[in-house]
Amino acid sequence: MDFEIRKIRTPQGRKKLTAEREEYFRLMDQGFSSLEACRIVGINSRTGKRWRNGWNPSGTRKGAPPIARVVAPSGPSRYLREDERIHIADRLREKVSIREIARELGRAPSTISREVRRNRHPTSGQYRPHAAQARADSRRPRPKPSKIGQNPELQAYIQDHLHKRWSPEQICQSLRRSFSDRPEMHVCHETIYQALYVQGRGELRRELARARALRTGRAMRKPRRLAQQRQPRYSAPMVMISERPAEVEDRAVPGHWEGDLIIGKNHASAIGTLVERTTRYVMLVHLPTDRSAERMRDALITTMQTLPTHLKRSLTWDQGSEMGRHHEFTIAADMPVYFCDPASPWQRGSNENTNGLLRQYFPKGIDLSVHTREHLDAVAAELNARPRKTLDWETPAERLAMLLATSN
Repeated sequence: MDFEIRKIRTPQGRKKLTAEREEYFRLMDQGFSSLEACRIVGINSRTGKRWRNGWNPSGTRKGAPPIARVVAPSGPSRYLREDERIHIADRLREKVSIREIARELGRAPSTISREVRRNRHPTSGQYRPHAAQARADSRRPRPKPSKIGQNPELQAYIQDHLHKRWSPEQICQSLRRSFSDRPEMHVCHETIYQALYVQGRGELRRELARARALRTGRAMRKPRRLAQQRQPRYSAPMVMISERPAEVEDRAVPGHWEGDLIIGKNHASAIGTLVERTTRYVMLVHLPTDRSAERMRDALITTMQTLPTHLKRSLTWDQGSEMGRHHEFTIAADMPVYFCDPASPWQRGSNENTNGLLRQYFPKGIDLSVHTREHLDAVAAELNARPRKTLDWETPAERLAMLLATSN
């Protein structure tokens, strides 16, 4: 095979994968599976799936280069055109698969299958392009009359059960059971939500929303972003714990720390906690006013400056907002920061255990801002003087002293 798998594994973008794309489709034409073709070319299987199905992240549709395409020069429109429907009908008579038709039209396979399912003849099941076009045109005008607004009996039933604090899903299931032989009384729960949240339609009285008919108590819908639309947690990219050196796991090499916060009353105050993984040595970070990213950065830099270089190898933290300036801390302290996975406190087990010990000194529900720097140092010194079973009953202070002595 004359194609060479690319050596550079960094993302190159859609437009820079022309050779890989052509090789992928050549392998597919030879009978290779999509997964095997992706492995040979050196691309992610999702990339191959997007190419094969004719989708890419920008929203345009570009499938494999077909022999004959009916797409207009300006590119596919949002809706299927009549000439595309004629092409679908012709290829269906030739027993061509839905995926092949989609590739030829530059559409998603789901678009073609949905078109055939919705617009075929209701009796014979045949797909007739001109009738399908007429059905699509008649279905398109907006706004459409609501099913709830056109049926007073249905509207009264829904209003009555919303007053009883029923959820929309409970109501729609009750409708199906109570009126099993009357499809005009069947709605999905999303239809009820739309009638409640979309103002101005008048299907359900606005007082229902004001009376907190829904358990959330919201009078307006809360939008949820798609995963690809969410903003990154920090301005600088995180380095995840999976990329942390293997030497950290067995605790044989000192200088790797775990960090977190213990929070005070009403989340208004906090104390930073640092634990060295090998010796279990504890240092407390003074945060007298707030725990903003800037304050946390400066406090961590000040605390870490007291350590020798060989005891500043790495810091592992959770994804709290207080570490928003982690990249600046890394540069100033020459100490990389690794982030745990969400909801995974066991990845900082030593720190979680230490926080439990510190609650003897700082119980939950108290104001932590009243504690001075000197008091925090005294608490840390007392904790470091406790013998630990995991250290063969030596103390963290003794273990750290041994490390400092050997380094000198």
